Amino acid sequence: MTRRVTRGFDPAALRHARETHPNPDLRRRAELARAAEIGIATLQQWEAGQKSPSVHLLFRVAQVLGVPMEQLVPIPREQRFLRDWRVLRGWLESDLAARTGISGSSIGRLEEGSATLTEENAARLADALGITTAEVRASYDRTRTRAIGAPA
Repeated sequence: MTRRVTRGFDPAALRHARETHPNPDLRRRAELARAAEIGIATLQQWEAGQKSPSVHLLFRVAQVLGVPMEQLVPIPREQRFLRDWRVLRGWLESDLAARTGISGSSIGRLEEGSATLTEENAARLADALGITTAEVRASYDRTRTRAIGAPA
């Protein structure tokens, strides 16, 4: 189980969103960190590309900045893996499990491409994620056929 954004996070996009925010106070790293309830060093490390952000913490920062997660994790729709959809909603595996009735361990295996995606689970995932079952299936297929060693 991963709580980190392992794919697609753009540190420069986060820095740009902060530095161009209409509220000058939120342009200051310390104020954004305080408002999002994260450490200043954490935010600095994310912006420098030194650390990968936690999904739920990055989501809080996106909410404070008023930007969609897609701006900070810009993965084109047609290139998204199954996990990417969850990350873009700011959810942990346990959040998606609660919304689908699929166990957290099964969510993890599906996101790794190491379990079979049934039509029932595809429908549950599509409903929870707000996408079509075809998008769930295509994202799952991309996950399964990704390069050896590539993050899912």
